Amino acid sequence: MTRHPFDPKQFRQALGAFTTGVTIVTTRGADGQDYGLTANSFNSVSIDPPMVLWSISKGSSSAHAFTEGADFAVHILATDQEPLSNRFAKSSTDKFAGLELQRGPSDIPLLAGCSARFQCKTTYQYEGGDHIILVGEVLAFDRFEKAPLVFHSGAYRRLAPVWQQPDAALSAR
Repeated sequence: MTRHPFDPKQFRQALGAFTTGVTIVTTRGADGQDYGLTANSFNSVSIDPPMVLWSISKGSSSAHAFTEGADFAVHILATDQEPLSNRFAKSSTDKFAGLELQRGPSDIPLLAGCSARFQCKTTYQYEGGDHIILVGEVLAFDRFEKAPLVFHSGAYRRLAPVWQQPDAALSAR
């Protein structure tokens, strides 16, 4: 692996300047257990066929479930789901305890209350440094009228339309 002359912490901080959505990605493992994690590496790939991608750290304790599984779901979180994001960002024995679940293809867990969710069939996997990039064909999706939770510079944020932002030129008068 090529070494770069910059500090990884500073690189992560620079990446944090890019505002992303917050997602939880779920699957059902070959062991019959539900797996899920918070990710902000989600992106659209194609409209025809409908495809999305996300990436998972090779060091993640649930990486095997996603790389060996046939299906996964991506949940775009709503602004009121910050506690759920924090729950799935931590390593714990049962992140799904007490949650109302629906089931998708291959019995993957589907979470309620999000802004949108995508049920996907894994179609491609690529090596990406210390991550694995998973591309999925979207089999079904739901969109709900809820504002999304976003992440910027290491913190959760909420969107506000530009017209609600104070105009610096007007406030300087």
